[in-house]
Amino acid sequence: MDFPGGSVPFTPTLTFVGGTFSPRAPLPCYRTIDAAGHAVGEADVPHVLGQDTAVRMYQTMVKLQTVDTIFYEAQRQGRFSFYMTSSGEEATAIGSAAALTNDDVVFSQYREQGVILYRGFSVQDMAHQCFGNMHEQGRGRQMPIHYGSKALNFHTISSTLATQLPHAVGAAYALRLDKKQACSVAYFGEGAASEGDFHAAMNFAATLGAPVVFICRNNGWAISTPATDQYRGDGIAGRGPGYGMAALRVDGGDARAVFNATAEARRIAIEEHVPVLVEAMSYRSGHHSTSDDSSRYRAAEEMRQWRARDPVTRFQRWLIDQGWWDDAQDTAARQEARREVIQALETAQKAPKPPLSAMFSDVYAEMPWHLARQQAEVFAHVTAHPDACPADIPVK
Repeated sequence: MDFPGGSVPFTPTLTFVGGTFSPRAPLPCYRTIDAAGHAVGEADVPHVLGQDTAVRMYQTMVKLQTVDTIFYEAQRQGRFSFYMTSSGEEATAIGSAAALTNDDVVFSQYREQGVILYRGFSVQDMAHQCFGNMHEQGRGRQMPIHYGSKALNFHTISSTLATQLPHAVGAAYALRLDKKQACSVAYFGEGAASEGDFHAAMNFAATLGAPVVFICRNNGWAISTPATDQYRGDGIAGRGPGYGMAALRVDGGDARAVFNATAEARRIAIEEHVPVLVEAMSYRSGHHSTSDDSSRYRAAEEMRQWRARDPVTRFQRWLIDQGWWDDAQDTAARQEARREVIQALETAQKAPKPPLSAMFSDVYAEMPWHLARQQAEVFAHVTAHPDACPADIPVK
């Protein structure tokens, strides 16, 4: 019968669906490269990953690992205040980034620096941002690792979980109205999927037919909260059909599988004007951030086992099997990445900070009265209390 809420069949049987009443097998996890780095022979590969793209993906992974290692050490040395690595999740970020175009609009969480790096953000840009110097696009008004680039269609990262998801839906709907052959892409962790913004975004996207690709990094841990304490359903992908949305679970440690999953999700989203949900199963092999010690809530053996499944090494072995990479190239790439990262840090640290007045600029073409008053109050306070302003920030 056609009810206002939907057309449904009748049944004389009293049967509950889901939960303990009719348990279902978990959604399978799509994979094209096995744990040893060898191709899965029968795997569906609708989007062939060519040599040039594959090598660029791997080189970006190497650079990202180097950035994470050295920037983490720099934070520990007190050179800047905060950092987060993407250890164990490099394939999810870079595999998906390679399947997008620069016309696609990215709304990221805080562990997708590999996406913006692949799109053209330089290591020097990353260093400027972490130091918050005058060359950084946000002019020091964001926490470290909160990257953004208008030129690269990468919206500035927000610390607040899931706020980017409704924004991504709105951007996708605008792309559809403008008849653009592009989509928006929203990244988030499985912990963020517990926020209300996640559910609102999913429902709006499905109802409006917004071409948005939701990419969930399910790394098993929302800081110190394990997935077993976060949900009882079939992960995050299992929620897609409930919202009338196509969903796929992919091995987040398999860069080729993530590339194909994202490329196909993007095709469906644009051609059919629908949202698609992709859940990348992975593991955060590093600490949540430099403010975290994950050994307090995870077993050392668990972390050791997962670090041995490094997705970068796995993709490297596949490249070698294709005859596209060798040990000499690898050594050269890692040495060059180390030189580039160290030089970027040294350059960024020497650059001057933005002036104090930068706190009040860049938002309005003409400063409104309330900001002008606040700026005057700040300068009066600093004049009366010189120690209130860090010595390296020009008072002007």
